[in-house]
Amino acid sequence: MDNRDRAAANEVLPVSNEAGAGLPGAGLPGASLPAIAGFDHLLGQHSREALLLAIGADPLPGAPGTPGLPAEREAALFGELHLLAPVGCLLLDAGTTILQVNLVGAGQLGIDRASAQRYRLRGFIAQRFLADFDAFIERARTSAQPLRQQLQLQPTRGEAGVPVTLVASGDGVHLRVTLESAEGRLAALEKSEERFRRIVQSAREGIWELDAAARTTFVNPRLADMLGYRIEDMLDRPLVSFMDAEGRSILERNIARRQQGMPERREFKFIRRDGSELWAHLATSPLLDAQGGYLGALALVSDITQHKEAADLAWHQANFDALTGLPNRNMFQERLRHEMRKARRDGSYLALLFIDLDQFKQINDTFGHAQGDALLIEATRRIGGCMRASDTLARIGGDEFVAILPGLAAMPDAERVAQDVIAVLNRPFDLSGQQGLISGSVGIALYPSDAADAEELLRHADQAMYAAKNGGRNRYSYFTPDMQAAAQQRLRLASELRRAAAQQEFELYYQPIINLQSGGIERAEALLRWHHPERGLLNPGDFIAGAESAGVLQDIGAWAFRQAADQVLAWQRELGRPFQISINRSPAELRGDNHGWRAYLDSLQLPPRSIVVDVPEDLLGEADGAALEQLRQLRAMGLQVALDDFGTGHSALAQLKQFDIDYLKIDRSFVAGLTGDSGDLALCEAIIVLAHKLGLEVVAEGVENDAQLALLRAAGCDYAQGYGIARPAPAGQLLALARSGVRPALTADGGVGMNAGARAGAGAVANPLPQ
Repeated sequence: MDNRDRAAANEVLPVSNEAGAGLPGAGLPGASLPAIAGFDHLLGQHSREALLLAIGADPLPGAPGTPGLPAEREAALFGELHLLAPVGCLLLDAGTTILQVNLVGAGQLGIDRASAQRYRLRGFIAQRFLADFDAFIERARTSAQPLRQQLQLQPTRGEAGVPVTLVASGDGVHLRVTLESAEGRLAALEKSEERFRRIVQSAREGIWELDAAARTTFVNPRLADMLGYRIEDMLDRPLVSFMDAEGRSILERNIARRQQGMPERREFKFIRRDGSELWAHLATSPLLDAQGGYLGALALVSDITQHKEAADLAWHQANFDALTGLPNRNMFQERLRHEMRKARRDGSYLALLFIDLDQFKQINDTFGHAQGDALLIEATRRIGGCMRASDTLARIGGDEFVAILPGLAAMPDAERVAQDVIAVLNRPFDLSGQQGLISGSVGIALYPSDAADAEELLRHADQAMYAAKNGGRNRYSYFTPDMQAAAQQRLRLASELRRAAAQQEFELYYQPIINLQSGGIERAEALLRWHHPERGLLNPGDFIAGAESAGVLQDIGAWAFRQAADQVLAWQRELGRPFQISINRSPAELRGDNHGWRAYLDSLQLPPRSIVVDVPEDLLGEADGAALEQLRQLRAMGLQVALDDFGTGHSALAQLKQFDIDYLKIDRSFVAGLTGDSGDLALCEAIIVLAHKLGLEVVAEGVENDAQLALLRAAGCDYAQGYGIARPAPAGQLLALARSGVRPALTADGGVGMNAGARAGAGAVANPLPQ
């Protein structure tokens, strides 16, 4: 065999049973399509030569005795290569007993393929040709090259013989034999090719052949019609070009299986030429060379779009509410169990809200069921607007909804959702020009504290909802009494804070900040105080968390900013010199908008650098960057930024440089331990040197005595504040202290402290309130 012949023989591609389903020979052992070659060879100009080589012109790929192939694989390869060959193909043992025979060969001999091993080929040779047959077999038994012999078959004794040509070769153990009829191999091959061409062209299923790089090498008309392309437009295009992202991902995960020689059945979504979707079932078989190397794949493609759409519709109807489109009870229970497993794995918790519409029966009775349905649809939209993307809202009854809130950061988060739901349900509903009024009762149960499984959690949320109804409706209730009491306390605080904001019960106190080099009061920190009508003067620690939970923190912060801006402008005019006020902003405030800060500053024409915004150190580590963007906006307004409580968080040097910080405020915990040989002094000195290297100024907080002032001044600290200098006081007292010109004086030992007169004056104007 020359190189050209060997190359053609190596192109013979075995295909598994699955690819041939529905075609002649399908379902028989070894049945396949195209069985002896890829479609490019069946339909192309080299098919005749390759097929002749495959059916006996040379030793066959995968024939018994092929090195490195197990016996069962050898037999499978023989069946795959020869089952549908257009000439008779037989595998014989040394005594000419038939081990395997293909369809044409069984027909030529008039035997059943399943019982072929009962026969010897010699028994089918006409009597007068037996000597020639025996001599031919003896020569072919050890011949690596095919030998030819003309003789006659006589399947039934007494009948006339049928002239045939035997082509045989052997390895000393087995004989490979083909039986050519009198019409010749070429005519038989052409007849076979025509038969296969008709099958391929008229098949009701799509046929798709791909090379090793998953590029299209052949499609039949049916497949091209499925996808809306011309055949020539699909050739040489990669399979993934007909898929969406999901299909490409599935294909990438499964291509290794085909390369390992494993057939597959899978559903894929393809994109037709017009952009519509085609759901198809692919029965895919690998195409391998004689050594088992991967050459590509052959797929039988069935259009299951209608079936898929019907199945999707059935699934949707089984899992979603027909009126609102929300998950129904079945889907809700599945998602709840999933979220509970995730919460258990992550060590987090979730809240389950059971929502019932109050007075809904009256809506149905008054306006009719059609308007009742319209109200349910609108209620769904409103409640859904209160949810995050990760939450699940479901309808499990006529006017009953449930919401799964996973991964909550704090308990008040569930309360805020419940409050929002109650608020949106309180708004009137437009029912064909008339107003429908309802309210909502919400029960809250938490996992894992309130229940161990999904059924129990739902039952407890239901009980909490009925507690809300019995309490007067239009409210929410926790499952446990303790949680409900805490929630009621938060509700009272929220109500009081809203009243305080409306009635101006808040006031700013100011703590002086001195320049450690000059001793002068150049700055002050604004500190919020609440004059509670019953509890007296409250510090921020007593109410800020409640203000955030109640949703009034932004409003209070905006009021404090305007007050501070007004105050610093007034002080600058009174003192006739620059003065600066620092105000605290929490991350929650920074994530919101600035409530018109820029416009207010512009209206005051406040000089730049008049206000410093103090932010916590941990803010620099936030991943989303929203708060940091707010800092950039504040600096664009002419404000400065101070990093508060420095040393207690996790900021990195690169972050300090990146985010344009103006001041570092050393946390009071370091200042409190300052002595001449303390580790805290070394830390303070390191922070000061670091800040100055980065072009920042340093403020020391919590200074209590002259010794701390002396050490800070010696270390090069720029500013200081604390009770040792002055306590927070109302605006008028701070102005008197700043106007008096009182400044700390150097003590005899070189430290900085207030002289007796200054200390007495400070005591007279400073209200000893906790910081």
